[in-house]
Amino acid sequence: MTEYQNIRTGRHCVFVLHAHSVFVTKYRYKVFKDVHLTRMEVIKRAVCEEFACELVEFNGANTDVHRLVNFPPKAALSKLVNSLKGVSPRRLRQEYPELVRHYWRAQRPWSGSHSAGSVGRAPLSTVRQYIEQQNHPLQPAGHSSAQSSPRRGEAGAGVQSA
Repeated sequence: MTEYQNIRTGRHCVFVLHAHSVFVTKYRYKVFKDVHLTRMEVIKRAVCEEFACELVEFNGANTDVHRLVNFPPKAALSKLVNSLKGVSPRRLRQEYPELVRHYWRAQRPWSGSHSAGSVGRAPLSTVRQYIEQQNHPLQPAGHSSAQSSPRRGEAGAGVQSA
């Protein structure tokens, strides 16, 4: 129970609600570099604050982004996910024009689907460790990210449930 020290309270409730969500790029193209993910974390923290949520953990790879969010009962998870998927690409497109080529027809880099699961019985340390272990891309300066089609069974292709 030491993991639940930060129990939040509302006017008429006490809660600890965590969701692990994953966004994947369209066609699993390798889009993001370290600098993009670092900026995206700042943007996503700001969006979470607008919903009275807390971004507990954030990490990602070239093709996907994982988040652990602590949210209040009054926040609809679907609305939070829609804001997280909409705001970050728009701001990244403004700040990093080189990403525009990855923003397919609908002007977004994300696949139309997402994964969001309640953390339920899984210890938060286990979920945090899983998110921290996602491969953050490290590329030498001047090296452009190559577009490649995903291979079946590629790391990060699925989400483990607890």
